[in-house]
Amino acid sequence: MDNFLYLAASGATQNMNALGVHANNLANAKSDAFKADMHQARSMQAYGEGLPTRVFAMEERPASNFDSGALKTTGRAMDVAIKGQGWLVVQDGNGGEGLTRAGALRFDETGMLLNNQGRPVLGEAGPIFAPLPIEKVEIAVDGMVTVRPQGAPADGFEEVGQLRLSNPEVANLTKGEDGLFRDLDNDNYPTDITVQLQSGTLEGSNVNPVEEMVGMLAAQRQFDMQIKLMKTAEENDQAGSRMMDV
Repeated sequence: MDNFLYLAASGATQNMNALGVHANNLANAKSDAFKADMHQARSMQAYGEGLPTRVFAMEERPASNFDSGALKTTGRAMDVAIKGQGWLVVQDGNGGEGLTRAGALRFDETGMLLNNQGRPVLGEAGPIFAPLPIEKVEIAVDGMVTVRPQGAPADGFEEVGQLRLSNPEVANLTKGEDGLFRDLDNDNYPTDITVQLQSGTLEGSNVNPVEEMVGMLAAQRQFDMQIKLMKTAEENDQAGSRMMDV
């Protein structure tokens, strides 16, 4: 009986994990450059008294879907999308480095270049700064950022830094809780000159809302089934207790 209840309870827990993955993907269906999380279930042997005749399913998030999202034209000079493979290198909340493809950029009140999550976008020498106020910004295909300060002549552009564009093997990348991707075995993300940008454009999410809804419904049905099994285990236990009392 304990094994029966354990398998049902663990199955319900794993179904909740699957629901969480689908719900998070669906919530980010319109987030710029969001990469959908994948999930899978695998059999795990249940050990205990007697022979190991039972298995339970364990849900896990093995990887993310690295397919590119659809490009959407914004016409905004500081919106950039990466053509094909590659990543922008940004600074995380701990001062380390992470990777993202979210390219809605802006300058803050100090002149530091940030992405739409408020993370400093890194160049070869660290964060990129520009003199304020700025009248016009241009970001080249290779990531070079040039600005024209307010009041400067029409040809008075000056280079303030070049975005660090990297292209590590996606098989080694893992998504962190902050949404940034990292190579856990190597925290060095060198510049790859083959990575190119397209300005005035943003990459959309690669989430398929229909697939995520279907996955949520399937996981919810499985969760309901596990709850019914838990109820059956309780009823069997009560029936056994009544027989012992006779």
